[in-house]
Amino acid sequence: MTTLITNATLLACTPDMPVVEGGFVVVEGTAIAATGDSPAPEIPGAEVVDVGGDIIMPGMVNPHCHMAMTLFRGLGEDVDDRLYRYVLPLERKFVTPEMVRTGTALAALELIEGGVTTVADMYYFETEVGRVVDKAGLRGVVGQTIADFDPPDHKTIDEGFALTEALVAEFSGHPRVIPSIAPHAPYSTDITVMNRVARWADEHPDVPVQIHLAEMDSEMEWCAKTHGLRPVEVVEKAGLLRKGLICAHCLHVSESDIKKMAHAKVCVAHNARSNAKAGRGIAPVEAMQAAGLPVGIATDGPMSGNTLDLFAQFGPVTMFQKLLGHSRKPMPSVEVIRMATIEGARVLGLDGRIGSLEPGKEADLIRIDLSAPRMQPVYDVYATLVFSAMAGDVRDVMVAGRWLMRDRVVETVERKKAMRDALQTAVRFKAEMSRIDAAG
Repeated sequence: MTTLITNATLLACTPDMPVVEGGFVVVEGTAIAATGDSPAPEIPGAEVVDVGGDIIMPGMVNPHCHMAMTLFRGLGEDVDDRLYRYVLPLERKFVTPEMVRTGTALAALELIEGGVTTVADMYYFETEVGRVVDKAGLRGVVGQTIADFDPPDHKTIDEGFALTEALVAEFSGHPRVIPSIAPHAPYSTDITVMNRVARWADEHPDVPVQIHLAEMDSEMEWCAKTHGLRPVEVVEKAGLLRKGLICAHCLHVSESDIKKMAHAKVCVAHNARSNAKAGRGIAPVEAMQAAGLPVGIATDGPMSGNTLDLFAQFGPVTMFQKLLGHSRKPMPSVEVIRMATIEGARVLGLDGRIGSLEPGKEADLIRIDLSAPRMQPVYDVYATLVFSAMAGDVRDVMVAGRWLMRDRVVETVERKKAMRDALQTAVRFKAEMSRIDAAG
């Protein structure tokens, strides 16, 4: 099947970030065959989609998420100790394969509607996440979390590795779903477990590794008290600070930390909105970029950041860097869109396959409607995307040459079922929260 998309404001997200008016994209099978400006070629038998000047750009990449935690969205927001009072008890009681499927399906629906075509996830029962991602037609890096705090799906570290092995066995070689191992954080795995992960990763070089790193003050304190080191140094001591390590947050990193990270060639998933909502600080994004680190824009889990909408992250991403620099100049809009596309792909090691619209790459692309009053006039299309666009402006979504959404209708996730299942789970959560409150 060949699809010819014409009359587009084409943002290919190639190195010079060009804007092509009247552009076209030719999709053959799962890949991009050609791009260019008008006139578009005539291709007999092709499906022709005239987008009327709307934006066509690469599908966006969310390099850090906990998809199943859509079911925890908005829960106990004003309760200071909600993690220990509600979240951890609810996880231990209710997180099952069925619950993970339910939360992930709701997340997949939200991601597609918001123009995200690739997501990196880390949670529990991750084979279930991979199956939902596959069925939804998304591209995903799905990471089995390993931790020592009695998580819902493994009581021992050995069991955590066994789950990872099962995940790899099921999805190894899959065209869109990439299995991953995800040691939770330095404080929840410690050096012994991280070193075991490092040795396991040496034996499985095609399996990405994800970790939370330098996220919280309490993490800094734990690392200092337990090892006399900073979190980056703890991971380095464990032998896990290595090329391709996907590091979420990286808020509390010093100049020395950044040098170590750059030397090791790790990658960073930046969660501006989630970090700010928790009052944790502002990551030194431009300093990390200046050191050569790939930095992508992530949502974090919906318990922390509430939304899986990348557009909602754009403002905080640029504004916080402007606040640090006391100027409008830091983090220009074009750089934000680069981070949401090709840089996000670099973070996941997928920039050779996705992240830009170039012949030979996978046909992961989105159409953004420019007809809303707040989207006009357009002086700088990148600024329009960063400061004016919303998830609801995404009209069509394609992954690997397959339309997942057309005219705002998602074709790969049953909307009514996803919503109904999520609400039924929420009823059980609410009842348990009431029981906890009654018990004091």
